[in-house]
Amino acid sequence: MLRDGPLTVGEMVERTTVTQSAVSQHLHVLKAARLVEERRAGARRYYSLNPAALGELRAYVDTLWNDALNAFSDEGKR
Repeated sequence: MLRDGPLTVGEMVERTTVTQSAVSQHLHVLKAARLVEERRAGARRYYSLNPAALGELRAYVDTLWNDALNAFSDEGKR
């Protein structure tokens, strides 16, 4: 949902069947992992993606994928 821009918890809840508590719990984990950032505007909190952290995650996953493909290729040579 956050790919299109910042949203509040309420806006996210309106777009899904997940409870507000579940959305908040997910956001808490994503914030701890630095994948999501929080910005306060008055009484509202807006959540957005952290592109830098997502880039780091992508690079890490790519290394795992490359390792798996290399292992598969090595196994095929035996």
